[in-house]
Amino acid sequence: MMLVDSVILIFVILSSFAVRSGYWFWPDLDLYLLIFGAPCLAVPIFFIYGHYHSVSRFFGGEKALWSLFKAVSLYSLIWGLLVFMSGIDGIPRSVILINWLIAFICIGGVRFFARRLLRSSNIIKNQEVINVIIYGAGAAGIQLMENLNNLAEYQPVAFIDDSINLHKQIINGVKVHNFSDIETLIKRHNVSEVFLALPSLSKNSRNEIINSLQPYSLIVKILPSFIDLAKGNISIEDLHKVRIDDLLGRDSVQPNQSLLKINIKNKVVMVTGAGGSIGSELCRQICKLGAKKLILFDQSEAALYMIDLELDNGVEVIPILGSVVNQDRIEKICLKFSVQTIYHAAAYKHVPMVEFNNTEGVLNNIFGTLSAANAAVNCGVETFVLISTDKAVRPTNTMGATKRCSEIILQALSENQKTTRFMIVRFGNVLDSSGSVIPLFKKQIKEGGPLTITDKEIVRYFMTISEAVELVIQAGAMGKGGDVFVLNMGDPVRIYDLAFKMIKLSGLEVLDDNNPNGDIEIKYIGLRPGEKLYEELLVSGDVSETKHSLIMRAVEELIEWSELEIILKSLEEATNQSDHRKIRELLIKIVPQFKPQSKIVDILLRS
Repeated sequence: MMLVDSVILIFVILSSFAVRSGYWFWPDLDLYLLIFGAPCLAVPIFFIYGHYHSVSRFFGGEKALWSLFKAVSLYSLIWGLLVFMSGIDGIPRSVILINWLIAFICIGGVRFFARRLLRSSNIIKNQEVINVIIYGAGAAGIQLMENLNNLAEYQPVAFIDDSINLHKQIINGVKVHNFSDIETLIKRHNVSEVFLALPSLSKNSRNEIINSLQPYSLIVKILPSFIDLAKGNISIEDLHKVRIDDLLGRDSVQPNQSLLKINIKNKVVMVTGAGGSIGSELCRQICKLGAKKLILFDQSEAALYMIDLELDNGVEVIPILGSVVNQDRIEKICLKFSVQTIYHAAAYKHVPMVEFNNTEGVLNNIFGTLSAANAAVNCGVETFVLISTDKAVRPTNTMGATKRCSEIILQALSENQKTTRFMIVRFGNVLDSSGSVIPLFKKQIKEGGPLTITDKEIVRYFMTISEAVELVIQAGAMGKGGDVFVLNMGDPVRIYDLAFKMIKLSGLEVLDDNNPNGDIEIKYIGLRPGEKLYEELLVSGDVSETKHSLIMRAVEELIEWSELEIILKSLEEATNQSDHRKIRELLIKIVPQFKPQSKIVDILLRS
């Protein structure tokens, strides 16, 4: 590069004289040093400005051009001063200006040519270029295109923008089109990916765009947030494939910071089921909110080890192995560390698994909750928050019935004592949790299908884990005792639509009767024991608003503790004796809305 620049600089000076005089110029001996010595002046300046440290195939952009402009200007200025100081007659002043202009054009032009040449050779050598469309011709889209131009793998072929004022304009050689042109652009340029450069767009609007791209089997990637644009950090690394949480049609609501901290800030907090999907996210957020101590309680050694390894936020974290059924151990923990808040996330939540293991589901979900709640009362714990589920509403399976029993237990205990505030927070499915369909669909797509769905009409509520946990913490801070809080999960999502979108947004086609040449089939396997087509969040429908727009307070029927305690003793006896029929009868007695969807299918009853 130094050699090429040296040759160019000498040629540029000779050309400057020629342009000024109107004929080819060859210098006299007294000009030799000024002309042929010019590289000795320019090369060190270019070196100082970093033009021999940068990689040619990444040259370009505003910063690189500005740096080159300053380097060439400084060289031309010093060379002009040397010309005047030399005292040689007959050198026109305009030669200095012409030299500066042509030098900038030639030095920059050679670098752009080298970048194009190196990119082309890299494409030929390594891989075929991926033609992409950038959706959004604003600041983020332009910034993203500049980054793409530095990569051999991607070639921006068009902008798409909804602004009529930008249509047919050309930005850095790339034309801006209306969305109606997208099908033509895809076919003409063999486009396989679309990058959404609209970081300030609402989730609803972004979802509409993603839905409109579905028919074209494109891989869609998005820039995550407006914050990155504000920082000037928009780059190809910021893009990620569209995730399912990007498709939820409701924008998240900013949390109330005061509610988040009431039960956590400078307090000793215990999380049961700390290694699970909800429990581990609870632990992460509790650490960020400044708990004094955090007790991790889980019966899974592996899960407990992983979450303990992850947490490091200046909070004293204490991992403890144990089962929630062991009330004596929970009491010892609460007394030893003076626990003030308990988030009870420990439960068996997988519907078919609990259906096949009735007694363990009852033991862990019902009597585990009872043990933890009694321990909290006996040890003077201030707040106890139960993580419940929409499957507790008019349950059709054992898991849902056990969770509703847990709710009823806390409601009854709340009426029977004033030591501990008991709260219940009920919500639907969380994305990417253990047992969720999302990880299963991702795995099945990676393996080439088919995607398995129980029924084409099955629907579920979904929420991101982080948002659900934020709302759980805030709800727990609003309760007075015995409250049942229900989270606003937005609109229910049809699982078939979820599977269809995941296939399309992976750049693949659905294989069915209408498209026999598709890539991945969606297969229906039928409802499993205990499953129902839709979930509900309310039993009675009687709700009231709270301080948070996404949290509602439900009014549910109560059972007096004196009556409930008698039934629970019978249930415990039936569980210990593995009397499955008696267990079902007593569950229905506690939860009259329990309408079993299947007969008893416990594994131990199989012949």
